[in-house]
Amino acid sequence: MDKQRLRELEELIARDYGDVTGVVVRRRGDVAYEGYFNGYAAADAVHVYSVTKSVVSSLVGIAVDKGLIDSVERKVLDFFPEYAVQPGERTIRDVTVKHLLTMTAPYKYDAEPYEAFFSSPEPIRDALDLLGGDKPIGAFNYSAIGGTHLLSGILARATGRSVREFAVENLFSPLGIDVPRDVALRSQEEHVAVMQDRNTRGWAVDPQGLSAAGWGLFLTPSDMAKLGQLYLSGGTWDGRRLVSSRWIEESTEEHSRCAEWGPKGGGLAYGYLWWLLDGESYAALGDGGNAIYVNVTKGLVVTVASLFTPEAKDSVELIKRYLEPAFAG
Repeated sequence: MDKQRLRELEELIARDYGDVTGVVVRRRGDVAYEGYFNGYAAADAVHVYSVTKSVVSSLVGIAVDKGLIDSVERKVLDFFPEYAVQPGERTIRDVTVKHLLTMTAPYKYDAEPYEAFFSSPEPIRDALDLLGGDKPIGAFNYSAIGGTHLLSGILARATGRSVREFAVENLFSPLGIDVPRDVALRSQEEHVAVMQDRNTRGWAVDPQGLSAAGWGLFLTPSDMAKLGQLYLSGGTWDGRRLVSSRWIEESTEEHSRCAEWGPKGGGLAYGYLWWLLDGESYAALGDGGNAIYVNVTKGLVVTVASLFTPEAKDSVELIKRYLEPAFAG
């Protein structure tokens, strides 16, 4: 890209996408562009919010590949044998790991109780209490926090290790990603302060020390791009297989569909905690505009790191309208 066009692109990002802190583009395996905004630099991490979910999906896949989880068809309650099912409750017994991965598990609420979950001393127990009910299994039902957190509990029990430790050994370290510590948040004030601190590196944990699965991971744009490249490369990095190609194929094919989102009322397809944007691209998406975008056809990975704002502009639009045309040629 010529310098004038690049300058115009960076001016557009700074002007119209004011909360973006960094953009990385990888084309055919190589870094084609890195740009940083809002005083952020390459080493500064941000809280990537729901992008965390897609990372947890890869960890579930690694556990399946290793035989630590024998199948995504395993019942969720198999991993929590101590949980006492309430009399008359039957649906929860049929919920599987796959239902959690595809957002097709039912819950006993109309609106997810965020505040109660964040203040809970035992989030796993509360998430199990909310699982099931009278709604049907198999319908898309996005659970931003509780349902996904159950996958963290399943990973910890299946691997016998903390989720972060398992991730460091099997995913982060091989990719050169630094997630050095658990981040304990003991109050709402501490939660807000940490989310705005560019020096935070790590993964948020609940009161039992369990890594948050729906949010809580701090990554740099380069870290995010490595994860996208891993998927684009079919699960290998520097000649080493980290995730099976079969898992990546399953994760990025449609298993469910969110009717409320997507273009022209057609809904948006969902894999295993990955959003499927169209026939050639998929993405991990988080609040504030955080994104790992993978275009298989064009051999392109684009990551956007951003600070949280309630009305953040659509980073997918930024990628598809401006970044992809600029770098995919």
